[in-house]
Amino acid sequence: MPPVSELRLADAGNKFEDLSGVDIKPGENPYDALINACHGSPAKIQSLYATHRTTRNAQQREKFLAPEFQGLNIDPVLLRLETPDIEPGFQDPRHCLVFWARPPEHIVKLASHLQSLLREAAPSLWLMPPHRIHLTTLEIAHSRTAEEIASLVSSMRPAVPALTGLTFTRRSRLVKPMISYDLSAVAVSFLPASGEQVLSPPSVPPFPEDIGQPGQLNGSAAESDNYTYHHLRRDVFNMASEAVVIDSRYVVPSAHITLGRYLTEKDHETPELRERWIQAIEDMNKWLEKEVWEVTDGGEWAGEWIVGQERGLDARCGALWYGGGRTILTGEGF
Repeated sequence: MPPVSELRLADAGNKFEDLSGVDIKPGENPYDALINACHGSPAKIQSLYATHRTTRNAQQREKFLAPEFQGLNIDPVLLRLETPDIEPGFQDPRHCLVFWARPPEHIVKLASHLQSLLREAAPSLWLMPPHRIHLTTLEIAHSRTAEEIASLVSSMRPAVPALTGLTFTRRSRLVKPMISYDLSAVAVSFLPASGEQVLSPPSVPPFPEDIGQPGQLNGSAAESDNYTYHHLRRDVFNMASEAVVIDSRYVVPSAHITLGRYLTEKDHETPELRERWIQAIEDMNKWLEKEVWEVTDGGEWAGEWIVGQERGLDARCGALWYGGGRTILTGEGF
């Protein structure tokens, strides 16, 4: 097989386009564009996140079921890492710098259950190890050398404590999990909350001097949700850009955790298998909406996530494409 440098990487086959309909002007904080278009309304922000993920799923469904199906986007790097015989000694050369939100235990539990259902439909699917699952709040840089990332870490280091601790006082909620997918991977995506009932137990309050800051769950859900996850992303972008130039691969209205990636065509090589795959995903989404969204009776599954529960943001660098790398600092959780 040819070296990785000559292969078309799996994510290169995806267009990370914003399907919400919002235009981003060059030079502005890209997260401000959506907030301004929605006049800061959490209901409108949630609606645009929902539009993005349902439109993208519809596009991908057409691709999977098209008579002229062109095949999956198999990740050649992950394939080599998982199958060392292909290229003995291979190491992922792409180093990155990111700020991740780590899901609390109940979301990890839900993600693991969804992974088990996906594996039933596609036994050869590569699954993200549960302890590595994450939500990318901001990607600072990607696909750089180790030396380049080390330089960026040095420049960012003074700002890292404030950035990783941001979620302790600025608390945003994510709700309504749904399976999202494309020809490269499958994920569980969330929407910024907009007045849904707060289901999480009471958490450690902010410091006294921080009372009254945006995003505190000390009022009604409607009041608290005025500070959405998109506002958090905006604030992280603003703070980080004071230290370094942000070079993200994409900025789209999506809050998703990658659950798995394709390493073989075996589970999707016939129209019948691809139909089975899509049907399994659609069945899972019906189950999520019925059994997980806004379930208030203390059932087995919970789909609400207050970003910063258990751990603050995770500043991480290295070869972390598949949940690896190393932590620079993790913020205080609540």
